[in-house]
Amino acid sequence: MLNYGPLKSLFLSDDMSEIMVNSWDHVFVEHKGCLVRTAARFMDARAFQDLVFAILAHDKHDFSKTYNFDGILPEGHRYNITLPPLSPRGPTLTIRKFLEKNFSLDQMIASDFLSDKTARFLKLAVEARLNIVVSGGTGTGKTSFLNTLASLIPEDQRVVSVEDTQELRPTHVNWIYLKTIQNEQTKVTARDCVYNALRMRPDRIIVGECRGSEAFDMLQAMNTGHEGSMTSIHSNSANDCLARLETLINVANPDMPLKMVRAQISQAVDIIIQLKRLADGRRQISEIIELNGMHTEVITRAEIFTRNKTGKLDVTGLVPDVIQRINSPVKKISAQFFDPNTQLKKSS
Repeated sequence: MLNYGPLKSLFLSDDMSEIMVNSWDHVFVEHKGCLVRTAARFMDARAFQDLVFAILAHDKHDFSKTYNFDGILPEGHRYNITLPPLSPRGPTLTIRKFLEKNFSLDQMIASDFLSDKTARFLKLAVEARLNIVVSGGTGTGKTSFLNTLASLIPEDQRVVSVEDTQELRPTHVNWIYLKTIQNEQTKVTARDCVYNALRMRPDRIIVGECRGSEAFDMLQAMNTGHEGSMTSIHSNSANDCLARLETLINVANPDMPLKMVRAQISQAVDIIIQLKRLADGRRQISEIIELNGMHTEVITRAEIFTRNKTGKLDVTGLVPDVIQRINSPVKKISAQFFDPNTQLKKSS
């Protein structure tokens, strides 16, 4: 085990999601979504440097050939390290803590991340095997929310996930985890992992975050018998998410006409869930939209949930097309569910 020195106590708080060491005497944390400088400090610059190189040695990184590193600490936390001259004032260490337990929908309702009606809809959406994209900016909780959605997948289905660094925490009994490899001897990309996942007889594929050409293969999987798959996209709105997907698909297929790209997206993705982080650090779902297909060369979309004037996440009054899939083969909700004046029964 590594000796984290003054950082050890920071690992113990569940309210701290990120630890940022700018230098030996400047340590910040993200506490309940807000950045706070702590009193923690190393004895001197040498003590901090010793920890940095101990982490790199533990992960067998060759620090003679590059100046930035990503990896996983023995406790499962994700880290990033930079070294001079990339960070001229000295090494830096950023640690993203993983959550021991996934948040439940009830916990998310209590924190106003979503509403009880939204929770009901999303549970039915996962069970109905809708293809879901979670969209949000940095620190909005995309991976944590993917974990929650994945926990709703029925146990009789086989799941294969793909990530660069492991942040998804599967509780599913039939879950295979694939991780990209980036070193001098071997390079296995996220696209390679998705391609391989298709040969592992998955019912669903989950890509932690689409950042490159793997987005095209993910959409192909959604379109070819792997309904109920999920991924996340880094974007600031649901509309930006669609534009981002177009860009990522063009990376894989630069000659594909834009109309065909949009057709792939509209056929594959059922709903986009947009997340945001408020100024006080709280995370929320800001909107949920449905993709309805194509009109000429434009992807048609409609808001199912949005924040109303009081800030509550509520239905817009639109009855989405996906209700037909949710109610097949047994009716689970009626069109009345999507009336803003209809209250969700506690027994639901």
